[in-house]
Amino acid sequence: MIKPTPNPPETETSPYESLDSRKLHDAAERALDHYLKPNGSGQKPRTPSAMFQIVGDMDNESLLAHACESLASASVMTSDIAAHVESPQRHTILAIAQIIMLAELAVNRVLDNVEVAQSAAPS
Repeated sequence: MIKPTPNPPETETSPYESLDSRKLHDAAERALDHYLKPNGSGQKPRTPSAMFQIVGDMDNESLLAHACESLASASVMTSDIAAHVESPQRHTILAIAQIIMLAELAVNRVLDNVEVAQSAAPS
């Protein structure tokens, strides 16, 4: 049986035989390094904005109380919005309100556990 195309040559060729292929390889390496290597190479680490930063010495109970109040406010806002829109948007907003309520319940449980642990701790 005769093949329509011949076999490729069996000589091994290097992609670096010509100057152009070496330049192309070097450019590809630089591009990959730029996008894929970690930031440790010559770039200074990113510092977060201090505009909405929470101080490091904030106690857990205060943080949880603030999170609980924020979730309660978000729950009230979503319930108010749901009263002014029609279906199917109403269903979506009510689902968001339910997720907020579940998060609020979880934060309240953690707050209860913090209060119980502080009252049980010996002074």
